[in-house]
Amino acid sequence: MKNLRVVFITGLSGSGKSNAIKCFEDLGFFCVDNLPTALLPKFTELCTQSGNEINRVAIGIDVRERGFFKNFLEMLDELKKENYNIEILFLEASDEALVRRFSETRRPHPLAKSGSVVDGIRLEREMLSELRKRADKIIDTTNYNVHQLKEVLNKHYLESEGKRLTISFVSFGYKYGIPYDVDLMLDVRFIQNPNFVKGLKPLKGSDKRVIDYVLKFHETKAFLEKLYEFLKFLIPMYEKEGKSYLTIGIGCTGGRHRSVAVSEILKGYLEKEGYSINIKHRDINF
Repeated sequence: MKNLRVVFITGLSGSGKSNAIKCFEDLGFFCVDNLPTALLPKFTELCTQSGNEINRVAIGIDVRERGFFKNFLEMLDELKKENYNIEILFLEASDEALVRRFSETRRPHPLAKSGSVVDGIRLEREMLSELRKRADKIIDTTNYNVHQLKEVLNKHYLESEGKRLTISFVSFGYKYGIPYDVDLMLDVRFIQNPNFVKGLKPLKGSDKRVIDYVLKFHETKAFLEKLYEFLKFLIPMYEKEGKSYLTIGIGCTGGRHRSVAVSEILKGYLEKEGYSINIKHRDINF
């Protein structure tokens, strides 16, 4: 494998590719946006010849690049045959989110020839379907702001050798929809709901009183004991396979009490085991 990591950043217009490229610049990648496909082999060769000065490159590619679909996938296969460390990052978002973003920025969609953003989005999804299948990492940015996107990219791409698996918990409410970017999902709606307990309803699941209430039930304790054993088995398996980042979604009805409390309990347990833990309570303020 040649000592050059190349990440191609692509995906739907409006999904955050420009912001992603800025994030990669902050991560120390040498970044180029909309490099013509024909120049890719020569560009990677020059980067390799630079010695250790350039060893991580991020290249933004989208449908506006002339000759994209005719040449890119073929060029990609050639680079892989030459032992380059090639990865594809594909960004996407819901139609509603994309329409809103184009409306807010007042920019036309590059494929909306008839003036309809929705038609442009639909056509672009079809055009990029094969590339999406080839992607190494797919990120749905529907519910991300710029800072959250940077956090995700940082965790996935800026990895030091020998670093233990980074684990993230995302608490959420099923009534607001399930998160797209989780590896494992747990449903804790079987636990008695603090929402119906006087004095606990206005509190958040991170409050000690809510956590104590959740922990007082035999079902919760039994669930956590079994989950601890499951994680003790599973996490080393992921580490053995070289996985550096694991996201676990924990859901309850509204995402304010039970899922938050269980996420906080698991965070404390795994931090004692020496793991780096991130936590996000998506729906805690609803």
